[in-house]
Amino acid sequence: MDWECLVRELEVVGQQQVLRFWSELDKSGRRKLAGQLRSLDLKLIAELAEEYVRHKPALKIPQDIEPVEAYPRCADEKRRGLYKRAEKRGKQLLREGKVAAFLVAGGQGTRLGYEGPKGEFPVTPIRSKPLFQVFAEQILARSREFGRAIPWYIMMSDVNHARTRKFFARHRHFGLDKANVVFFQQGMMPAFGLDGRMLLASKDSLALSPDGHGGSLRALARSGALADMKSRGIEHLSYFQVDNPLVQCIDPLFIGLHDLTDSEMSSKTIPKAGAKEKVGNFVTADRVLQVIEYSDLPESLAKQTNGGGSLRFNAGSIAIHALRVSFIERLNAGGHLDLRWHRAKKKVAHMDETGKLVTPHKPNAVKLEQFIFDAIPLAKHPLVYTTDRGEEFSPVKKAKGADSPARCRRDQIRRAAKWLREAGVEIPMKYGKPEAVLEISPLYATSARQLRSRGAASGAIERGGSVYFGADGDE
Repeated sequence: MDWECLVRELEVVGQQQVLRFWSELDKSGRRKLAGQLRSLDLKLIAELAEEYVRHKPALKIPQDIEPVEAYPRCADEKRRGLYKRAEKRGKQLLREGKVAAFLVAGGQGTRLGYEGPKGEFPVTPIRSKPLFQVFAEQILARSREFGRAIPWYIMMSDVNHARTRKFFARHRHFGLDKANVVFFQQGMMPAFGLDGRMLLASKDSLALSPDGHGGSLRALARSGALADMKSRGIEHLSYFQVDNPLVQCIDPLFIGLHDLTDSEMSSKTIPKAGAKEKVGNFVTADRVLQVIEYSDLPESLAKQTNGGGSLRFNAGSIAIHALRVSFIERLNAGGHLDLRWHRAKKKVAHMDETGKLVTPHKPNAVKLEQFIFDAIPLAKHPLVYTTDRGEEFSPVKKAKGADSPARCRRDQIRRAAKWLREAGVEIPMKYGKPEAVLEISPLYATSARQLRSRGAASGAIERGGSVYFGADGDE
């Protein structure tokens, strides 16, 4: 797109105001702003400004909302044979190199009080390993277990991609072959003033922000990552987000269930901690499996209980999915990702018409994002599988309280104690809580079953002790 064409397009969609300081810019500034504008679908920008900014879309709650029928964590009589075949199939797919890990890691650690990519944040209770290392060790351990390297695709944002690459290089990719660690960048969206016009962060730059974790499916295609997967023969992606160190990055049973049921997109769920826990809700709405955000599920349904008092709508979404590569290709087939957009009013600093930077005290702009779970209704045979909160969900999102590093370290210790007790190790306990600091590296064991099979962990842990189980045993 040449410059004259770009100017005309901006005029057609009523966004020519972003060029108001063009005459003041040097060559570098002009190149920067023009590059940002050329990366946008300006026709789509005009449509979004009209539909989501100048007008606030009415929230559409489905008429017929029913609880989802999730697969149980442990096989019941009806599914025993299926689960056995699924675990075998998942392991086969891993041995054949048909599975890759996919991490969404565009966030910063600002709410944790950390100035840098969230994946650098130290999170384990003894060695203070960063989140990136926790995941890398899992992937390395699983690669060794199945005798085949598991490629790892990592999506970063504009603000942290350079530092993340340097972090991995400095740590020698945590033992992984760097050829199997594929970095790519998340898409960006402009912030809009309440009048629907794009805002400038500076005279030579739009006010940009990431386009949401749903945009990861678009970024896979645009970045060439999807083509890379195809060249490697990868059929399935194991998707997870950067803030949850308990996640099983690679779960053979889950992947096998996903494959054997011909699911295009599968999801893990946990029973909610309460009616209004801030997680999405898996439901069958108007006969379609989907996620309704906690803020959108009517309170009358959120608090509805079964006969025994348990929550009727109790399937919380924890952002762990398996996706077929062919499904992601299909979603991108028309040249754009057809997921709905979510609107949020935010405070966005911007340049006013005189070139002065304005820092607002109240929301002055609209940001638009796409969410990964909105792909579920578009998938064939979507599946929801129940996992255990204590085994697989303890995110670090903020400095204190729920979802804090302290709470996460507590949960890591509790899971380690549970695994060790199941393996026959005596753990000092008080009021049901371990009285020792414990950490198990994935290079030692990736599950309670694997820990039991090692036969190396035995004896007892001293009260008040601190024990790390690494690749070479306990220390």
